[in-house]
Amino acid sequence: MDILYKIFIDPFMQMGGAPDLLIQVLWEGLVGGVLYALIALGFVLIFKASGVFNFAQGIMVVFAALTLVGLYEKGVPAFLALALTVGVMLLLAYSVERIVLKPLVNQPDIILFMATFGLTYFLIGLGELIFGGSPKQMIASQLYLPKGSIDIPMFGGSVMLQKIDIAAAIIASLMVAGLALFFQYTRIGRALRAVADSHKAALSVGISLEQIWVIVWFAAGIVALATGIMWGARSEVSFALQIIALKALPVLILGGFTSIPGAIVGGLIIGVGEKIGEFYWGPLLGNGIESWLAYMIALAFLLFRPQGLFGEKIIERI
Repeated sequence: MDILYKIFIDPFMQMGGAPDLLIQVLWEGLVGGVLYALIALGFVLIFKASGVFNFAQGIMVVFAALTLVGLYEKGVPAFLALALTVGVMLLLAYSVERIVLKPLVNQPDIILFMATFGLTYFLIGLGELIFGGSPKQMIASQLYLPKGSIDIPMFGGSVMLQKIDIAAAIIASLMVAGLALFFQYTRIGRALRAVADSHKAALSVGISLEQIWVIVWFAAGIVALATGIMWGARSEVSFALQIIALKALPVLILGGFTSIPGAIVGGLIIGVGEKIGEFYWGPLLGNGIESWLAYMIALAFLLFRPQGLFGEKIIERI
């Protein structure tokens, strides 16, 4: 009975007894969830255009952040380094289309998926060759990202909001909303949806696969850069960031691999769920459950709704 009390009653008693602490945990979960949604958006864009899960999205986050910091360390002013990093991500998108995607058109999806594995290790090697393997500090202050925190009195206590977390949540939310509107209501967005439905049909109506792929990979690169800046400002820039980026996988399972709204909702569910689970139920399991709880939530969704909350349910008749 004691263990049942600790699992099903005590955590909720703690929530009711310290609502200010609950708000603090929810806030941290929401910030993490928005950043997860931003990472997942990069995966969704490429999956919608090519039908392939881009395993390299995680290392793109690291590579973009390392490029920004590396250029600044070479003496390039911060905002010029930011603009040059955007140019590097455009060059990467064009190179991927020319060297990887174009020769593999109409090949099985597993071939393209394995190609993204190769791209991952190529970028790891290139990043270590150019920038080294040691962690670096993000140039947050040079980019005028805020420092410090705000204490808000609430429920007899206080909730501390880090200013960098507020900025990260606002910037990530604006980027997610902007990209969602862009791909939903513009000509490029309609072309993207046509390419996602059928490459051959899109080609038959004059849509350029090469152009769409460059645009989508460039958009994913911009998302990777923004993610690298925000995560790097909260911790540091290192190759370990690619592990955080793979948290997008459970987000995609929850929201659906082809849904931009699904990436947003899935990110929030994972972000809030893992923070609440770690804080209130983590001590029962020896702590550290934040590293695997997201995957357990995703597994539960796979059992009952494998297409995700917003994914399309595919029915095959035999």
